[in-house]
Amino acid sequence: MKRTRREILGTVGLGLMMVKLPGALDASDKPEPPRNDDGLYTQPWFHESFLDLKDDLTEAEKAGKSLAILFEQRGCPYCRETHVTNLSDPETAAYIQKHFLMIQLNLHGARTVTDFDGKELEERALARRWGVNFTPTIYFFVPPAAALAGKEGGAAAAWKLIGYWKPFHFQQTFAYVHERAYQKDGGFQRWLTERAEKLRAEGKDVQLW
Repeated sequence: MKRTRREILGTVGLGLMMVKLPGALDASDKPEPPRNDDGLYTQPWFHESFLDLKDDLTEAEKAGKSLAILFEQRGCPYCRETHVTNLSDPETAAYIQKHFLMIQLNLHGARTVTDFDGKELEERALARRWGVNFTPTIYFFVPPAAALAGKEGGAAAAWKLIGYWKPFHFQQTFAYVHERAYQKDGGFQRWLTERAEKLRAEGKDVQLW
């Protein structure tokens, strides 16, 4: 089910909802993540891909996972914050690795990527084709891979996340996709609110900032 950019950006305010963990460090206190050859922050568990996206989704499907494609660019402070605060969190990283293959692309990169419809483009051209204007941006693709054959990825994504979102919002976005909650009525805001209430009932300290 496709969401308009307005609908997706409209949920950013809920990104201020997060789980406050005792003793949590500020981003400035955390170590810098490593960088790759393009100067992008990276994670050791990112999927090494030949960048044929149909093959990547097929591989994810065989492993019982979905595919997440992360666009970033060098010098982006929001990309840094995503790595330092969100992707470096052990619980978040473990959840993503369990349920997703995650591929990192460079908004200005020159590597060749094969879209789901077979069209080969450089990373930067793929970003333009998909309408990526901000970083970080994450596109989510769910199995079956056969259903995406012949489609342009930007239009075939099940969901996408634009910009930096706070830890709770960010982590729960992956749950939203994994549980296929986007297929239900009510939208992301309602789902996230209900999720927060459920966690509070379990004794977790979920705060709206």
